[in-house]
Amino acid sequence: MAAVSLRLGDLVWGKLGRYPPWPGKIVNPPKDLKKPRGKKCFFVKFFGTEDHAWIKVEQLKPYHPHKEEMIKINKGKRFQQAVDAVEEFLRKTKGKDQASSHNSTEEKNRRNSSEERGKQSAGEEKRKASLSEGKVKKGTGEGKKRVSSVSSERGSMSPLKRTQDQSPRKRGRPPKDEKDLTIPESSTVKRVMTGTVAGFKWPPSVSEPVKDSDPHFHHFLLSQTEKPAVCYQAITKKLKVCEEETGSTSIQAADSTAVNGSITPTDKKIGFLGLGLMGSGIVSNLLKMGHTVTVWNRTAEKCDLFIQEGARLGRTPAEVVSTCDITFACVSDPKAAKDLVLGPSGVLQGIRPGKCYVDMSTVDADTVTELAQVIVSRGGRFLEAPVSGNQQLSNDGMLVILAAGDRGLYEDCSSCFQAMGKTSFYLGEVGNAAKMMLIVNMVQGSFMATIAEGLTLAQVTGQSQQTLLDILNQGQLASIFLDQKCQNILQGNFKPDFYLKYIQKDLRLAIALGDSVNHPTPMAAAANEVYKRAKALDQSDNDMSAVYRAYIH
Repeated sequence: MAAVSLRLGDLVWGKLGRYPPWPGKIVNPPKDLKKPRGKKCFFVKFFGTEDHAWIKVEQLKPYHPHKEEMIKINKGKRFQQAVDAVEEFLRKTKGKDQASSHNSTEEKNRRNSSEERGKQSAGEEKRKASLSEGKVKKGTGEGKKRVSSVSSERGSMSPLKRTQDQSPRKRGRPPKDEKDLTIPESSTVKRVMTGTVAGFKWPPSVSEPVKDSDPHFHHFLLSQTEKPAVCYQAITKKLKVCEEETGSTSIQAADSTAVNGSITPTDKKIGFLGLGLMGSGIVSNLLKMGHTVTVWNRTAEKCDLFIQEGARLGRTPAEVVSTCDITFACVSDPKAAKDLVLGPSGVLQGIRPGKCYVDMSTVDADTVTELAQVIVSRGGRFLEAPVSGNQQLSNDGMLVILAAGDRGLYEDCSSCFQAMGKTSFYLGEVGNAAKMMLIVNMVQGSFMATIAEGLTLAQVTGQSQQTLLDILNQGQLASIFLDQKCQNILQGNFKPDFYLKYIQKDLRLAIALGDSVNHPTPMAAAANEVYKRAKALDQSDNDMSAVYRAYIH
């Protein structure tokens, strides 16, 4: 099939991360956003989302020829809203084109009318001058001489010079005759000339107003700007403001789809322990972005795929730590985290002064504090960095990273965090990230149980579960999480994206956190009981949405 020629401003279908083919528009990228090396690609802003990305040309299709095909295979409400946004954009563009054409016609008519009036005025002036000259000839000889001199002087001037000499004016104020000669400055040129160049701005778009509301967006450009020193100063300033206002800092990291090939990987050797649902996606993205990674997993066969992708194999956790500068770990629970560090051939045996250990497991604050103490006691550096997300977000490099501990190590991990996530937060001293992560998962787990409860109540009262989902997707609760989990339930597909047993573990730890400060958590406690029932029904290794089955058995 012949290749379709695409250009700036075209509407297209493009594949972005976890989404199906999505409608977008080819736009100019931000000034400081480098184009990835390699295959030809375009910068696409997607409708109905805040996403934008460099997309390879072979992954793009023109909008109109493939519209019906895409609408048939994609039925989600968010997708339909995106298509509606495209159609609205097309209507507005058509209206503006018609208005522009109408204005152009009116302008042409005005110009023709003005030229006609000018010709008439010139003829009238010539006639008056002729009459005046005839009268002068009848006058005295002195009068003839004076008029003849003036007439000769006028004849030697250009029309423009004559106008300038005849009517002295105030400085900076053009005469009426000159106004028609001034070329009107286009709105685009005016916007470019008067717009600020200090800081990042989206190129103006017909479909969306220009905005830059993310206070941490400068870090998104850290590894892509041609002037890193200037950009770094801006980042430091932004982080300082955020820290003063909230007591924490946030780094906006890069969407791995949007900047594929543009992240500058650290020259430090990276180790990674644990290749489960989350760890596998993280390691894959670290390798894609050019990091040197050594891997270890309790089940060694899981390492094979990553060895093929360029990773090195570590025989024990201690060996990985001793041969790498920064070692990350992501395991299932507090017991596994402790065994990994304190067990035979564990992390602690490889720690020596300067070695860095980053624990990405979701555990309680007491566990992470204990691990930090033993690592630091050997001269090592410690950072906790649990992640919020699921398998799909891990694969797409779109995790949210919550970090606490050694601030310098947090900054050393910058390129790694950009590769694996879209945002990272620094929360201060060790233990804060563990607490925050448990609270986040407590909310998520309770919400999931409520969704399951609502769907079963709809069913037993004779209401359509699909209609309930449609209503929720049109309201304030609309989200990718809601839509995906409800689709899991409606389709009976509970392939794990986030293990049910792990969300129950997090609920249990969050309840214990509340108990430690004498704070009630009745909603989480109720949700925890439902998950425990689901586990008793052998749903532990299914997705968390399988909690639905606790209500129907």
